[in-house]
This record gives sequence, C-alpha cells and structure tokens, in this order.
Amino acid sequence: YLVLIQLFLGNSCRFIAKPCAINLGIQDSGPHRAQPNAILEKVFTSITKSPDGKRLEGLSKQLDWDVRKIQRWFRHRRNQDKPTTLTKFCESMWRFTFYLSIFFYGIRFLWTAPWFWDTRQCWYNYPFQPLTSRLYYYYILELAFYWSLMFSQFTDIKRKDFLIMFVHHLATIGLITFSYMNNMVRVGTLVLCLHDASDFLLEAAKLANYAKYQRLCDAFFMLFGVVFIVTRLGIYPFWILNTTLFESWELIGPYPSWWLFNGLLVILQVLHVIWSYLIIRTASKALVRGKVSKDDRSDVESSSEEEDVTSNSTKGIFSTSSNGSNRLNGHVAGGQWTGE
Repeated sequence: YLVLIQLFLGNSCRFIAKPCAINLGIQDSGPHRAQPNAILEKVFTSITKSPDGKRLEGLSKQLDWDVRKIQRWFRHRRNQDKPTTLTKFCESMWRFTFYLSIFFYGIRFLWTAPWFWDTRQCWYNYPFQPLTSRLYYYYILELAFYWSLMFSQFTDIKRKDFLIMFVHHLATIGLITFSYMNNMVRVGTLVLCLHDASDFLLEAAKLANYAKYQRLCDAFFMLFGVVFIVTRLGIYPFWILNTTLFESWELIGPYPSWWLFNGLLVILQVLHVIWSYLIIRTASKALVRGKVSKDDRSDVESSSEEEDVTSNSTKGIFSTSSNGSNRLNGHVAGGQWTGE
C-alpha cells in the first residue's frame, strides 16, 4: 500500500496537478541562482552554509567583495536547490486529493457505523469485534499514507517544527498500528476521521496561494483554523478521550495496554494545543494586517534573510517568495509561511 501511495503521488503530479498549475499560470521557474564562484562554493559545501561575521569579513577581503554581496550569494546558494512553486503546487494537489478522498470515505463508512453515534459501542464485546473489509482498507490506506509522510520528512527542507511533526508522525503510526493489533479499530476510525476533517482545507489554502488567489487563500485558512480548533480542542477531548479514558475503563476495565494507548492519544492532544495556539496567533495577526501574513512553521531559511524585508512583510501566509517544500502534515507552527 505504501508503494501504491507513492505511485498515486507520481501519477497525480504528472497527469493532473501539473496541467492544472500550468493552466493557472504557475511557472516552473526556480529561485535566482548564485553566480559561479569556486571559493564560496568550497566554503558552502565543505565548511558552512551560513558563515558568521568573522568568516564573512575574511571572505570579503579575499574576494574584494562587499559583505552584503557575499551574504546575498550564500542566500541564493541555499535557495537555488529548493523546489519551484510548480513542484509545491503538485505536492499540495495530491495531498489535497488524498485528504479529501479519505475524509469522505471515512464519513461515508462511519455514517452507518453504530459507534459513530454512540461511542460506548466501541467497547461492547471487545476484543471480539469483527474486522470488515471496508474498515481494513480504511486503516491500511491511512497507515501507508503516514508512513510515506514519515519517510519524506527526511528528504524535505528542514523546518522549525521538524521535531514536533516527527513526534506527531510517530504517535500517529504507533496509534494506528497499536489499535489495529489490539482490535481497537472502532475508536481508531473515529480518531482518523476527526484528524482528516481539517487537513484538506489547509492544502486548499496552499493551492489558492500558489495560484495567487489571496482572498481565497485567506478564506480557506480561516476556515481551516475554525475546523481545526473545533475538532482538536472540542470534539477530540470531549468525544474521543472521553470514551478511551472513561467509558473504556467503565465497560472493560483497565486492560494492560490502556496506559500506552491513552498516553499516545494524550500526546496528540498536547500537539493539538500547541498548533491551535499558533493558528490563533496567526489569525489574530491577520485581523490586524488585513490578510493572513505570518505563520510559525517556516523553513529553516528565515525570511529575515531576504533582501527586501519590507516588501516581504506584505506577502500572504503562503508567500512563494521563498521556495521551501511542504510534505508535512500541514499544521502551523513561527516565521513566515514562505515555504508553503
């Protein structure tokens, strides 16, 4: 299934996303490339990608270049290998398609499931609950997708929230695998569907941004923020954690894996609180500025290094002035969303 996910990624980018991007006027042009310089290239590849003040002064004397010019060269050199806007559009397109499809599949499946309407049904006759084919495929597809996110995280541009997302992917994969092995799939489907409810909205906001539909981008992001906070700070603790912590204890008692299972769920809740705070902070800044302009999940390449700081401050939350790649789960975390 992991192979199928990767094939889906490649084919959707080639045959669907790329033509859509071209029709929207998104060009396959990369960032400004640094002019060839053997000395600076050697420093960049062998010593440091971000030289300090002392090294900059030494290079300035050696090359008879202005320090500002050398800083600009290193910035261009760091950025030139980053993916283009077209590449990022294609990535967001396939992620949007997957999130939207798996969410509606989950809703359609759970709509007729008794535990969707009464969470106590998750624990009746446990662990002797049948595993239907629809439930099995739902689980396996979600597990394969999160494994693909885990692997791709190490090949993408490193972000400030790398550790948070790494913990998130570990906790998610652990929960899916653990709940499947222990036949806790009923409550597991509720967790999966709840987490998919907001992700496709964030990808839609990125797509609108890459196509330079700023108002649509801001609208999708605000909608994403509302859905994220309602589902992760409202429904998740009062619906999911309530049944796993209290109803399960009441109906089947403190089973051996109870502590580990709920511990992983609580870790996710802590991450939800962190992300919700950052989303609220981003939205509050948007109300002041008139549009969404900041986010706390930027690339390591900070926008403060940009040559035109003033002009950058007017760009939207998903500004394409910096060319970072997004393959993460898509939650906000400080800095500009320039990489999204």
